[in-house]
Amino acid sequence: MMGLLPPDMIVEANTVRFDSLALDSGANLSPVDVAYETYGTLNAAKSNAILILHAFSGDAHAAGISQETGKPGWWDNMIGPGKAFDTDRYFVICSNVLGGCRGTTGPSSVNPATGCPYAMSFPVITIGDMVRLQKMLVDWFGIQRLLAVAGGSMGGMQALEWAVSYPGRVAAALPIATTTRHSAQQIAFNEVGRQAIMADPDWNGGDYYGKQPPARGLAVARMVGHITYMSDQSMREKFGRRLRGKESFSFGFDVDFEVESYLRYRGSQFVSRFDANSYLYISKAMDYFDLTSGNGTLAAALEQSHSRFLVISFTSDWLYPSYQSQELVRALRSRNRDVAYVELESNYGHDAFLVDVAEQTEMVRGFLAATFERLS
Repeated sequence: MMGLLPPDMIVEANTVRFDSLALDSGANLSPVDVAYETYGTLNAAKSNAILILHAFSGDAHAAGISQETGKPGWWDNMIGPGKAFDTDRYFVICSNVLGGCRGTTGPSSVNPATGCPYAMSFPVITIGDMVRLQKMLVDWFGIQRLLAVAGGSMGGMQALEWAVSYPGRVAAALPIATTTRHSAQQIAFNEVGRQAIMADPDWNGGDYYGKQPPARGLAVARMVGHITYMSDQSMREKFGRRLRGKESFSFGFDVDFEVESYLRYRGSQFVSRFDANSYLYISKAMDYFDLTSGNGTLAAALEQSHSRFLVISFTSDWLYPSYQSQELVRALRSRNRDVAYVELESNYGHDAFLVDVAEQTEMVRGFLAATFERLS
């Protein structure tokens, strides 16, 4: 079946190894692998590169059809010929984050000092560490300045970190459905997920590689997380109170409702593709993220950036509500930064940036075109 697809639609993950990476915790990782994919062609001036930054459970496979799995990328509706991130015009890069489990060094990787997986000996990481590794990859490509960095949710955090930490390296930043720091509620949801994993007897202090993984705990963590990605309206429309394959209650604790079946399915699917320890490390990195840290105020932090900004939020997103994007926009405007902001109508909740992309596409396409013209 894959043979029937145009060759430029089939993509293959690549890996590059770096000697070492200094972390915010003071630890040092050596060596470090980075998995990445690219789409489109880098121009001679190397001025058309866009770095796409994935959300919590994403990976380097952002677009096209994976040669390994035969599945489309997680943002395939946004990246490709004629799409928002037009690969006929731009060179798009996406890498798996540090701490991940899809080719980039993380807790499931082999520690060269022991010959065994790092597990919980893997050092705690930050969004800053993830971005530092991405910068090494961009340097490896010989790209002096990115046309744009873009991502939703945790990807938006990375875009903001790029804009503040490497202001001369980013012409434009597109933080979508994100925040400059987690609220207590956002930290609380992540902690519930972590505790679900660590309460699973099979977690075994993180030392489960080669054994039974903590599938039940990880599935529950994903179920909780998935609820936060949807909106009340989207869940009512998708499931309501419909029963699953029956006309009356079972009067037991098996699946009765469609929504129960859906969450169990989502949890089991997640277990097959994600590492539980990566869940712990990446969620903690998100909780640690605070753009004001060391800068006093958000406005002071953003004063370091000279990028253009396109900030997008969604009306039904209660995990990363619009007020958090609006705080970012007010801080940028207080420093007279070039920022456009739009709150898009959607019933899809936090997942809107992944699935409800028609208006988002138009906003991104125009913003990128204007940015590229300014630099040409």
